[in-house]
Amino acid sequence: MTNGPSRGRLALQVMADPLSFPGLLLVSAPMPRVLVIEDDETTAREIIAELSVHGMLAEWVANGRDGLAQALQGDYDLITLDRMLPGMDGIDVVAELRRAGSDAPVLMISALSDVDERVRGLRAGGDDYLTKPFAPDEMSARAEVLLRRRQPQSVQRLRVADLELDLVSHVAYRGGQPLTLLPTEYRLLEFLMRNSGQVLTRTMIFETVWGFHFDPGTNVIDVHIARLRRKIDGTGQPALIHTVRGTGYMLSAANETAPVVS
Repeated sequence: MTNGPSRGRLALQVMADPLSFPGLLLVSAPMPRVLVIEDDETTAREIIAELSVHGMLAEWVANGRDGLAQALQGDYDLITLDRMLPGMDGIDVVAELRRAGSDAPVLMISALSDVDERVRGLRAGGDDYLTKPFAPDEMSARAEVLLRRRQPQSVQRLRVADLELDLVSHVAYRGGQPLTLLPTEYRLLEFLMRNSGQVLTRTMIFETVWGFHFDPGTNVIDVHIARLRRKIDGTGQPALIHTVRGTGYMLSAANETAPVVS
């Protein structure tokens, strides 16, 4: 195994070559900086390629100790962190980051999928936990959510078409008419509106709104979405909540570009 810095340079060189990753988005505007701490080269390349397509500039370090040093000296907007690393375990890396005062969002990625391991990662300081194998588009979607979450939340109202959510009074309005929402329905609607136009998987919704590990056998999300739809889309207005077949849900206005939905 080669050392971290040399492999990191290799990954950056590949990332900078659009022929290596068809569809790579090259932009001149400042891009969010992401530190990828991952010892597996194939996984690191996949993460870098997917983040690059979504307008993020990624740097790669291949072991925990060098990753911690790089994270502390660099001004990163996001860190993806493998759980099992040579040199220093991912749990220790994120714990040291928090002790040092770093508030950079950390997306932990691990093959250890049981609930106890996920809880350990989150309690050590991780902001989200994604298990391997993962879908690249879900990884990038989680990264985008973490980046948005870090932005200053000075806004007091969210708006999508004629749907409004007052973040101070916790009251929702459709077409100027107040809607009566239960606490879970409010949290669900806020998460959908903060990520308007983005497909959200059932796992992302469940872990954010309910706060614990998603059980694929439960239909609790579908039940709450159905209730929310009846309150928001059941008044003869254009539908705002859409089902993305095989994936999850999305809230979007009629004029927003969307994938195939129902």
